[in-house]
Amino acid sequence: MDYCYIGIDLGSTTTKAVFLDEQERVLGRGITNSRSNYELACQVAREEAEINARFGLLRKKLEASPRIGTLAEPLMAVLACNYALAQHLEQLKALRAECIGLAAAHGFGAEETKLVNQALGRIFDALDLQAQADFYPGSAAASDFFRDLATSHYLKQAEAVTREIPVSFDRLVGLFDAAIIRVENHSFAGLYRDYLEFATGKVAAEERFAPFAAEIAAVVTDTAERRFNVLNTVGTGYGRLTLPFAREQIRSEILCHGLGAHYMFPGTRTVLDIGGQDTKAIQVDGNGIVTGFQMNDRCAAGCGRYLGYIADEMNIGVHELGPLALKSTKPIKINSTCTVFAGAELRELMSLGQKREDILAGLHRAIILRAMSLLARSGGVKPEFTFTGGVARNQAVTKALEDLVFENYGRMKINISADSIFTGAVGGALFAKRDPKGVMADLEIKKLDTCGGAGQSASCAA
Repeated sequence: MDYCYIGIDLGSTTTKAVFLDEQERVLGRGITNSRSNYELACQVAREEAEINARFGLLRKKLEASPRIGTLAEPLMAVLACNYALAQHLEQLKALRAECIGLAAAHGFGAEETKLVNQALGRIFDALDLQAQADFYPGSAAASDFFRDLATSHYLKQAEAVTREIPVSFDRLVGLFDAAIIRVENHSFAGLYRDYLEFATGKVAAEERFAPFAAEIAAVVTDTAERRFNVLNTVGTGYGRLTLPFAREQIRSEILCHGLGAHYMFPGTRTVLDIGGQDTKAIQVDGNGIVTGFQMNDRCAAGCGRYLGYIADEMNIGVHELGPLALKSTKPIKINSTCTVFAGAELRELMSLGQKREDILAGLHRAIILRAMSLLARSGGVKPEFTFTGGVARNQAVTKALEDLVFENYGRMKINISADSIFTGAVGGALFAKRDPKGVMADLEIKKLDTCGGAGQSASCAA
């Protein structure tokens, strides 16, 4: 049995979970789309983190095996990809069934129903084949989330199918939009053993692993049966107050991001977190304790949701924004990062013949200029500086941040982890272990409140 502590960061766009062991080592991480059903998002993220923890234990066992040790890394790559493939195919199966069911219930005529079903069959057969290309060792899927992958591939196939079958594209999209919501509101982690069986079978079929098939299967089974004894759970994030936790199990995003950033990079003194709905500039001391912060929590301007809106306006994926902006040779000055006016300004710039990459470069710089204002009011940028949140994955944002920080504060170390999106959940898990009764958090919040709440400066909070 493994004892652990869990942190849940329920954000506006993604929900994250982290398992820590008793030595405060990360056992597993999980992430999913946040949904209208926050409780389910919390459950799915936790399940994904538990599965990730099991895979971590499995890797250690395989690496320790005298016979398998040198093959552990490629073996785990094949196992993980095929596990993800099995789960993805199961979700596609559910999505296909929902689309067909909705089409039947819609009341189309017999001939139209037949054509719709024919089109859906073609689309989902293509999606099943596409999945084989999306999940293989070394592949880089366009997104971590089923919804994003399914949407991208479905729309592409629907457009192609309607050229050959007389079915309305809008009708096919309408069926998908209704079906994906139903599929997202189910957890697919209950089929964990089925996915493992599928993945283990794929591993055994490969010549290099076949001689060790029995030992691999035994280790996989042992890991699948390991139990996690959760000693405490702490929730944080945009939707933290909706979590079914006791008061002492809820922590402020500010406190969790400060502590999480310090855990990941112990030299951290300034933290910038750009999430889906807000931006946080945080100052911390040598123990990761928050000494001051500023937060833009009145609108989503310059945050993840703003970037999502821009991507929709340009009819591209969010993951494409950064690479496209980096191709710019002449960034356009953007007057506003207001989500409400973004569409109109974009369309105007496009109509004037401005290049998409130049517009995007300007947008990314405008986002960081807004963040720099928060940083200045929180106490400035002090070495080391750590950038966290989902937006930290955007290469154009990180480049603009480096340029402006170096320009205003001089060259310094800027920490950006591949796991930065889990920073808040890490902080939550640390609070779960170190402060189970919420005493430390209460003292910190009272201290900050005496200095004027979210508007205080670092010097005031000190």
